[in-house]
Amino acid sequence: MRLIDTHCHPDLDAFDADRPEAIVRAREAGVERFIVIGFEPERWESGRRLAATVPGAFLAVGLHPTEAARYDDDLEERLRRFAVESGAVGIGETGIDYHWPGAAPEVQRHAFARQIELARALDLPFIVHQREAAADVLAVVRQVGAPLRGVMHCFTEGPEYAAECIELGLHIGLGGAVTFKNARAVHEAARMLPLERLLLETDAPFMAPAPFRGKRNEPAYLALVLERVAELRGEDPATIAEATTANAERLFALAERSR
Repeated sequence: MRLIDTHCHPDLDAFDADRPEAIVRAREAGVERFIVIGFEPERWESGRRLAATVPGAFLAVGLHPTEAARYDDDLEERLRRFAVESGAVGIGETGIDYHWPGAAPEVQRHAFARQIELARALDLPFIVHQREAAADVLAVVRQVGAPLRGVMHCFTEGPEYAAECIELGLHIGLGGAVTFKNARAVHEAARMLPLERLLLETDAPFMAPAPFRGKRNEPAYLALVLERVAELRGEDPATIAEATTANAERLFALAERSR
């Protein structure tokens, strides 16, 4: 099966000791391609270097909501220029996070909206980080308005919220949370999602799936996410793999980027 990890951070220090081996393990698990997320300026370059040297790796760049106070006209121009010059396939991760201390809510909402607009100007999808800010995230997305191309990364909400995201034209990225025993709302969402809007991700080195919860995550564990999603939906894993790979290729225009 051919899989695409649509959200991971293999350039982070957590992989310094065994990055090549982790990539080999991912290949052996069927993960042929992955999208490296540069979530702050200090990580844009490390993401670009990895994407430039590892076959099947692509780059997305943006500003994480916990860093939203840094967003201004100068940073936006740097982000725009870097995205174009590096051949980035998406803008993000961006969004709103009320869990961790950081910028004021209005500052986060402003930075989020501007990155959605930048993604649209560059004809790229945007990648949404949402934590304890479900209503505000959708409010900003609605405020910016159609047309929208994006993905709700690390989805942890229920079927009603998933339906609202789908109605707005967004994709849903399912990762380690869908394997957690008590994540019943996410399980229900996974069952009802239209297959054509489903993506798979790891968020490695974060959010490791069961049975590795609490340990370092890695792209190879995408196979465990696939297995659980297929089980919840009562579908063949090969069907899920084929559909999510096609969805990722279409959303991020990967077929247009020869690697």
